[in-house]
Parts: sequence; structure tokens; C-alpha cells
Amino acid sequence: MVTRALAKSLDRDRVTVLDPIATGARNTLAIPGNLSADHGRRGHLRRLLWTQNQLPGLLKQTGASFLLSPLPEAPILRKGVRSIVLAHDLIPLRFPRPGPLLAYHLTYVPLVLHQAERVLCNSEATAREIHHWLRIPHRKLVVIRLGFDPGQLRPLHQPRQPFFLVLGRHDHNKNLPGALRAFAHLNRPDLTLKLVGSPHRLLTPKLKRLAIALGIAHRCQWTSWVRDEERLLLLNTAQALVMPSLWEGFGLPALEAMACGAPVIAGKAGALPEVVGSAGLLVDPANPFHIAEAMANVLSDVRIQRQARQDGPGRAARFNWDTTARQVEALLEELA
Repeated sequence: MVTRALAKSLDRDRVTVLDPIATGARNTLAIPGNLSADHGRRGHLRRLLWTQNQLPGLLKQTGASFLLSPLPEAPILRKGVRSIVLAHDLIPLRFPRPGPLLAYHLTYVPLVLHQAERVLCNSEATAREIHHWLRIPHRKLVVIRLGFDPGQLRPLHQPRQPFFLVLGRHDHNKNLPGALRAFAHLNRPDLTLKLVGSPHRLLTPKLKRLAIALGIAHRCQWTSWVRDEERLLLLNTAQALVMPSLWEGFGLPALEAMACGAPVIAGKAGALPEVVGSAGLLVDPANPFHIAEAMANVLSDVRIQRQARQDGPGRAARFNWDTTARQVEALLEELA
């Protein structure tokens, strides 16, 4: 989503877009469509091999001065490729799990970032993390803001319904056990916790067993995916978005909730304080009682709902893809 939004906002007279879905838009170059995460680990492997073996030739063919990569990926075996790459976070290093993804972040990603002329970071927290963990010089790090689509995410002025919302994949950094324990401690039988996000093969069954142990399984709704229209309605009718993450490189669901005027309960770790600012309720993600207290405050204090309606959309409007694109284009001109 980040890649599509940024590509859409960049000036096509300055940037040639490598297009895996063959849209035929102006100044695009078709590339294989089987290189994405949608094709599983094989898709990742094909993309890494294609990046090293085929991409340098395409860059030479187009006469491009730079590769602008929306991932921390670039050719590292060919000389003469000047790259600017976008780094989202180092969560696989902060919460390591054995497997190919950890090896990717321990070996390939550091090489790409050190060779890049600039590393775009989606938050100050990510920039600090990359400097601290990988020793990338500060001079290479450029903080940019992500954005959202105001046509898809906006206030609908709907009445709030008796449920709290959790958005995001079932990853370890999301602290879903903390959200479940907080909801159980809230002890409101009239409320539902709706968890929308892609399941995790190992973690999701544990989460569902925890919900049973806490006595809240019948009040938890698990949904792996919703359409954009459903997402918009959920954000406009939830009592609040609950996002008590242990770490986020950015925190896009918090931005989306603010754009819809929904209260946000966010962990004060990583980039979430940068995104939410004073427009949300920041909590200690390691303390379920603190999370539950924020949820209770949302229910009992009408001022919180009113402030979210008044301040949230304005706060979200600061994160604008057109502004990000102009910043990136200015950087390209500066380096050229």
C-alpha cells in the first residue's frame, strides 16, 4: 500500500515506475508480477534474485540516475547502482524469531542500507533504531512521513457502537495478549473486542486459547480481512482503536483511526507517540491494567470522544502523500 500510494503521488515526468501489475500508466515499465509477498517465500526469493540479476540492466536501459526502492532492497553485487531505499522498521531484529526473515535482516538489509546513498525512514524512531542497531550514519538518514487516502478514510459521523477495535497482523510486537488481558480486566459483558488482521500460524491459536482462559472468547470476534468499506465503517463506529504495540516503526492504523475521528489508545513505544501526538491516549504497553484504564476512560468521559472527533482528522491531515512525494523529489534533485 505504501508503494502504490507513493508511486501515485510522485511526478511521472521525473520518475519511471517499475510496474508489476501492468496498469499501463504513463512512464511505467512492466516487470514480473510474481515477485511480491502475495506469492509467499518463493515470491520473496524471486524478487531478491531479480533485484540482483535483472534490475541493474533495467536501470541502465532507462538511464535512471537512482533506484528509489520502497523496501530496504537494492542490487549489492553490481557497481554503479545509486540507491535510495525506504526502511520501515527493524522489528525482526528487536523481536527475533528463527527463520529466513531474521537471516534477511541480519545479512542482506544491513548491506543494502550501508551501500545506499540515503535511507528514508518513516519515523524518527525508525531513524534512531537504524543508527543504533546497524550504525548507519546520521547523515544518510532522512525522515519522511507516510500518509493515507482521505477519500477512503474520513469521518462518517456515525454513532459509536459497543465494541473496541484492534487492527493489524497477529505479530508479536502488536501485543495482542496485552489487549486481550486489558479487555478482560475491563469486565464489561456488554462490549465486544473485534480483532481484524491476518492470523499467525503459531501465535493466533495461542491468542484464542488465552481468550478462552480469560473468559472472553464469546466476546471476541476474529476477522482476517475486511474490504475498504468495512474498514471505514469499523473505524467510524468503534469506541476506540486499541493499539498497545510493544514497538511500531510507524503505526498506520493509528493514523487511519484519527482520520476517521476515532479515539486511539496506543502504546508509548516506537513511533506511535510521533503519529498520535496529543490526539490519542498513550499507555504503557507492558501494563494491561493501564490499557484497561484508558478503555474505561473512553467509555466514561465524553470529552475524549469529542476531542477525537475535533482533533483527530486535523492531526491525520499532517500526514500527506503529496508532501512526502515532494520531499522525495527534492532529495533526488539535491543528490543529482
